[in-house]
Amino acid sequence: MNWTLEVVPVPVTDMDRAKEFYADKAGFKVDLDDEVAPGMRIIQMTPPGSRCSIVMLQGMPEAPGMKSMAPGTLQGLQLCVTDIEAAREELVGRGVEVSPVRHVGATGWEDGKGETWNSFMSFEDPDGNGWVVQEAPAELSER
Repeated sequence: MNWTLEVVPVPVTDMDRAKEFYADKAGFKVDLDDEVAPGMRIIQMTPPGSRCSIVMLQGMPEAPGMKSMAPGTLQGLQLCVTDIEAAREELVGRGVEVSPVRHVGATGWEDGKGETWNSFMSFEDPDGNGWVVQEAPAELSER
């Protein structure tokens, strides 16, 4: 049986501001923006080429046994791209503050690209939720 990660909740303070950031600046596709019941809104968005989406919820009760995450506490979600420099240029061109491309070297994090699987950059959404982008040697379907 396959266990596929398909939706990750992202805690935000302002749904419209987050939707604008992820759609217009990060380039995610808006899959759903719906009020499922009075005062309960769901926005689901998917990064280009991904099978996993993010979801932002407003007014929804927590799922049984789950704890609430404060906006800005989600850190380290990782996206993969095949050309990190082009991806960085695209994000910067859309107005996203992105770290320089870095790699792990002998002394820790060092500026510039590294070898295969060792090139990274990072950015945050307006609430401070942190994302990492890693360069992969090929598309997922080819690995």
